[in-house]
Amino acid sequence: MSTVSNICEVKGIGLHSGVTTTVRIMPTLPGTGRFFVRVDLPGRPKIFADIANVSQTTLSTELTENGASVRTVEHLLAALTALGIENTRIEIDGAELPLLDGSAQVWVDELIRTNIEPITVNLATSGVLTEPVWIHHGDAFVAALPSTVLRFTYGIDFDVAPIGNQWHSWQPDKEDFITEIAPARTFALAHQIEQLRSAGLIKGGSLDNALVCDEHQWLNPPLRFPNEPCRHKLLDLIGDLSLLGKFPQAHFLAYKASHQLHVQLAQRLHEMGY
Repeated sequence: MSTVSNICEVKGIGLHSGVTTTVRIMPTLPGTGRFFVRVDLPGRPKIFADIANVSQTTLSTELTENGASVRTVEHLLAALTALGIENTRIEIDGAELPLLDGSAQVWVDELIRTNIEPITVNLATSGVLTEPVWIHHGDAFVAALPSTVLRFTYGIDFDVAPIGNQWHSWQPDKEDFITEIAPARTFALAHQIEQLRSAGLIKGGSLDNALVCDEHQWLNPPLRFPNEPCRHKLLDLIGDLSLLGKFPQAHFLAYKASHQLHVQLAQRLHEMGY
């Protein structure tokens, strides 16, 4: 199934805006792609989930088209991609998608629950990568390497004991996105929260929608996985790379990367014809 068979509606608070929005994920025709519709704006402008429309990558990914924007799209896009939903109309009555519990689990659960036809987990590929591609900034990098299978590997390294150095590798044809990646929640360091809020960010963040730790412990345990932060970064990577439409068959490898680096890799792959 390349589109949803029924309307899925989800409501919640945006991470950065702190504003409550309602999202309606709706069926559409084959070949139309995934696109957002800002139903709160005159003319209901469309914003296609396309790498060419990325306008900002500060702590989330924002898309802009036809004079309208939609932010924090990565978790929903990862869920749609993993469930094989290539075509859908996504109506939203505001500028930021809900963060929900900080993961992609609610999106996945609601998409499966509300659809008549069974949704099958399927990450489609656009061809085989033939040469390595690297994007780096300092010691942070993201790469696409030639591979016989589609695989994603992510590493993070934080100078706080609860996180430290973590790695996770995920192969879609062997491990279930729904149980292994979707539940992983976003995370934050307690000492950075006030700085981010003073910059106009994470107005909607709370202990209900993000893991938070200080230098010694998690403030809202338990974790869903021992390396949940790393798995969440891998989730973000999948969502950002899904703006290509389909992934090239490759081993995607990231270390200490960001939405900006994810998007730069996707842009480079797009330029190469993937």
